[in-house]
Amino acid sequence: MQEATSVATAARKHQVSEQSIHRWRNQFAGMEVSDVRELKRLKDENARLKKLVAERDLEVEVMEEIQAKKW
Repeated sequence: MQEATSVATAARKHQVSEQSIHRWRNQFAGMEVSDVRELKRLKDENARLKKLVAERDLEVEVMEEIQAKKW
C-alpha cells in the first residue's frame, strides 16, 4: 500500500507549487488516467485545429486584399 504524502512534500519532490497541486486535484479529481490522457489528446487536437483555422483565415484575408487592389 502506498504511504500518504503531504501536499508540501509532493510539491517539493516534483518542484511545483502547492497551489498547482491543489488546482490539479480540483481539475482532475475523480478522473481515471485514461480520461486524463483523452482530455490531453483532445486539447492538443483542438489547439492544432485552431491553428489551422487561423492560418486559413489569414490566407483568405491576404487573397481579399490582393483582389481589392486596382491593377
